[in-house]
Amino acid sequence: MKIDGTTSVLVHLAYPAAHLQTPQLFNPRCAERGLNAVLVPWQVAPEHLSTTMETLRRAESVAGAIVTIPHKETSARLCDRLEGVAAILQVANVIRREADGTLTGRILDGEGFVGGLRRNGVDPAGASVLLVGAGGVALAIAAALIEAGVSRLAVLNRTRARAEAMILRLERLAAETGRDVALTVADGPDATGTDLVINATSLGMHAGDALPVDPATLGPGMTVAEVVMVPEVTPLLAAAAERGAGTVPGRAMILGQIDPFMDFVLGGADAPATGTR
Repeated sequence: MKIDGTTSVLVHLAYPAAHLQTPQLFNPRCAERGLNAVLVPWQVAPEHLSTTMETLRRAESVAGAIVTIPHKETSARLCDRLEGVAAILQVANVIRREADGTLTGRILDGEGFVGGLRRNGVDPAGASVLLVGAGGVALAIAAALIEAGVSRLAVLNRTRARAEAMILRLERLAAETGRDVALTVADGPDATGTDLVINATSLGMHAGDALPVDPATLGPGMTVAEVVMVPEVTPLLAAAAERGAGTVPGRAMILGQIDPFMDFVLGGADAPATGTR
């Protein structure tokens, strides 16, 4: 892969960034598609994100950014426009720098996550879901699950008020899209009676992290899915497998987003816009 003065640069905004796996998938795919572009990780602390976004506006070699924890909601507020469900949820995980320096955001996490489920033989239509987390990635996944036709979605979060605020946003989305889904805040980490359990937090990334749900409530007939990519088999997935539940690793979500990332950022202003902020 040749990098020269005309290479389009994409940055992967995260904090911390050491765990990032997307560049290892993105850059070989660019080479396969014959795209003169490269994705590099940028570790940016939350208090410096606004300044970094202003830098993106002025750096003409930068085509855009991929955004991950903890920046998805803040980056959305710093965009000039948001497309699709990002405009409703106010969260973004990919940003395109336009020729005039303005920034357009979109959210692809949910699309990638549901695609990953389906490629692993799990159809979320009609499922009862326990979703752990109320951040940007959780919001995007919840929106895609609603679109995919889940029957019930319960949100579990360490801060109940944040989960309640997320439910209000999802109720607005369900109403606007005509989806019939029961949306609730979970009372505790009990997955009993759930078809699909999803960890949409960073728990499991570091040694000693608590399990997102009570492992004693996991069992056969249930699927447990992750967003954490490193380690590939998190303690939650290991516990689920030990108890006979199906598992879907975090890598499945990102694999479904690589080409959409490229099409959105490197496709330029011709990429379809389905909504604005």
